[in-house]
Formats: sequence, C-alpha cells, structure tokens
Amino acid sequence: MPTLNGSTERQPTPFFKAASRMIVASVVAVCVFAAPALAANYAGIVVDAKTGKVLYSEDADSLRYPASLTKMMTLYLTFEALEAGKVRKDTPVPFTKKASAEPPSKLGVRAGQTITVEQAIQALVTRSANDAATALGEFLGGSEDRFARIMTSKARALGMTRTTYRNANGLPNDDQMTTARDQARLGMALRQHFPQYYSYFSTRSFRFGKQVIGNHNRLLGNVRGVDGIKTGYTRAAGFNLVTSAQADGRSIVGVVLGGKSGGARDAQMRALVAKYMPAASRSGSGNLVAETQDAPTLSEAQQRPVSTAAVTGGSFNLPNSGPLPGARYSEETTRSVEVAYAAEPKVSANPVLAAKPNTLEAQSQKLAALGTNTTIDRQVTNSVAKTVSEPVTEDEVVAPSSGWIIQIGATPDKGQAMTLLGNAKEKGGKALSAAKPFTVAVSSGSSQLYRARFGGFSSQDKAINACAALKKKGFACWAAAQ
Repeated sequence: MPTLNGSTERQPTPFFKAASRMIVASVVAVCVFAAPALAANYAGIVVDAKTGKVLYSEDADSLRYPASLTKMMTLYLTFEALEAGKVRKDTPVPFTKKASAEPPSKLGVRAGQTITVEQAIQALVTRSANDAATALGEFLGGSEDRFARIMTSKARALGMTRTTYRNANGLPNDDQMTTARDQARLGMALRQHFPQYYSYFSTRSFRFGKQVIGNHNRLLGNVRGVDGIKTGYTRAAGFNLVTSAQADGRSIVGVVLGGKSGGARDAQMRALVAKYMPAASRSGSGNLVAETQDAPTLSEAQQRPVSTAAVTGGSFNLPNSGPLPGARYSEETTRSVEVAYAAEPKVSANPVLAAKPNTLEAQSQKLAALGTNTTIDRQVTNSVAKTVSEPVTEDEVVAPSSGWIIQIGATPDKGQAMTLLGNAKEKGGKALSAAKPFTVAVSSGSSQLYRARFGGFSSQDKAINACAALKKKGFACWAAAQ
C-alpha cells in the first residue's frame, strides 16, 4: 500500500495503517475547512535614486503587508545603533525563549545563547532569519513591542507616512502595513544614510557554524547593477522585493509587492530594471531622504551591555521599574509616539481584498506593450515552510537542479505541504541543516497534488541518512536522484 508520500518502500504495519488513515483524514479535513489563502494584489514603483523622480508606479500608495521587508527597518535601526556607538559588530545579542521559538526561516539558536550583532545582520540579509530579527528587536528596544514602536516612529521620521510596524521580523500581523512608495523610500534611506553598512545587502552567503547560508535574493549576480536589497513572502502579502540597482552612472530603487510567485516577481523586477534604468538620470545629488535625529543618547547605566548572564531561563530577567536591560533606545524614544501609536486607525484584516483588481500578469503585459520583453513564470513556486499553520514568512528556495532529493509527503493543499516541510525541518536536526525545502505540483486526475521535498543532498548516503532521521521522528520519507 502506498504511504502518504506515494512510496512503496515497505509494507506498512497495522499500526502504521491506522496512523496513515488518521493523517490522511486530518489533511483532508484541513483542506476542506481551512479558509482559502488570501491572494495579494500587485503594487509596484521605480524611483530614480538620484533625482527622486517616479519612473513607474502602480498602486504605489495602497496598503499592503510588508512580510520580511520589515527586516529592512530592523536593519536600519541596527545600523543607526552601530553608527552611534550604542553597539559594536561584536556585541553579543542574547536569544530569549520568544526569539528562539520563532518559526522558520531561522538560525536555530537556542534560548540563552548569543550571536554577534554582525552575525544577526548577515542572518537577516541572507536567510531572513526570524529568530535573529526578534533577538535584535528585543536587544535594541528592550522588548519587541517597544522596538516596533521605535520602528514606526522612525518610519514617520523618514517620511514613510503609511507604514506601521508591529514586530521586528514581518511575521503575519493584520495591523502591520506598508506601501510600495514607503518601501522605496526606506530602500533609498538605507543606501544614503549608511553607505558604510549598505554592502551587507550584497552578501551572497555567510558561514554560521557548520552552515553556509545563501542569500534569498536571486537577482544578485544575475541582473547587471543589482546590489540588494530584500525579499519577503507570506501568503497574505504575496512575493515582495525591494531592489537597488546602479549602472552607467544611473541609480534606481524598485519595489514589487504581491507577486504570485518568486519567479514571476523576479521576472517583473528584471523587466522594470531593464525598462527604467536607461530612463534614470546621471545627474542629481541622491540626497533624497532627510537625515533624522537618532534616538536620545542613553545614560551609562542604560548602555551597559547585556551578557548571557542577563538571560534567565531563556528570557530577560527584567526589573519592575527603570530602564530595560540591554535596551539601546531609552523610554524617551518611544514616549513621543505612544499617543500616536494608540490613536492610529486600525486597518481591517485583509485590506487588500478591497483593493482594485490588479495582477502581476497584467503588469507584465503592460510592460511588454511598452517594448520590454518579459515573461511570467507560471510554474508552481518552491517554498520555505514554517512549523505552524500560519503562512510562511520568507521567500521560496529554488528547487535544486542536481544531486539527491527526499520526499516526505504529498497533499492537495500547498499550504499543508509547506507546513509539513517546516515541521520536518524543525525536527530533522543536523540531517536537514543544509537541505533546501521546496514543493512540486503534479496533476492527479482532475485535481492537483503538492509534493513536499528537500533537495541539496550531494550523495545517496546523505539523502538516505536524512530519511532515516526523519523516520525516527515519525515522518514518511523516500530518497531519489534528481
């Protein structure tokens, strides 16, 4: 009898048959009763980074979910703290229980452990690690909620009038909203205000322990002039991308929000860069986003570093009063925005449902009519998964073109396939530390199935060992050459 993943490796035991029936029933129940995934509408903008002229705009001021583009502001505040001397690149950043428990994408640092500020920066730029973003937010602000208020205050100071932050990493929150125009402004501010740190966004990979972590941004090294900045994805947001490109004395920043797939989003950005880079000016100062005042200078007591000894049981041992230990920004920083934050109008859940219909495909056709040769990738996207039923929070991982893969399941719902991958990644340990999760769509009669797979295994032995580790955790699994 085939297992859930379609293999016939061995005859199931009676216990496994019963367990399989329960699993299949659960999957079917979820597929029948789960709310349909929200389809985000497209929004985009291209700005001449030297003159501020808007070269292209489509729904640029409509509210959208930022997803992991949120980490751009987390990094802005981190760079600001570095420049002000509030932290150093080698300053240890402790992980609380909350930070450690964040879903993938993540580094997997345990509560009570630390990484350096520089490692946290690299983790956000490449893997878009949610746990590292939360740890930075808690460390710099004293708590993630307080850090989110600082983020929102900084957004207002930069002229990002329609952006509100609720966390440091971009995990789903109905009140965390932005616009394409605001994200373009933040992209320009990062490059303009922190040229000494901006090169981090060009990081192709970095080594963390035994891992070599690659960048999710597929345009780096593949599109002439592209030097950053950030990708993002949740089911509600769609596939997002902020891109900076400089070539031939010209400079642009482009934003694509609500892409239907990573490939489609990247194709759209390629088309935008190809079309509008030649239209950008070679003259202009590029000083388009006003410098803003840093957070108030902290007292010596407030600036004392947090060591691992300051972490008790995986969470900060906070006093009942006084400055938060480890907070690099004082209470004064957020006090001025408390009233505004509380009074901000609540954005209704899923506001993009009310936005006018607007698809990435339509934009592709519009660009084609203007003379840009672009195609929309309609292949099923590959996705990094998280361990809960929330939408994933970071860009897809491209399916490996060679080596060995393992398959752990197949379901009629893509979200369930991604959740299965997230659970397996979390429990697979070292065996899956360098594996790349992805989904493959296949037709099954009149319906469609999504195969949940991991790739990137260099040998049969490594793939089989990974399967063995997963089977010990209760996952079905088989290995095959790619």
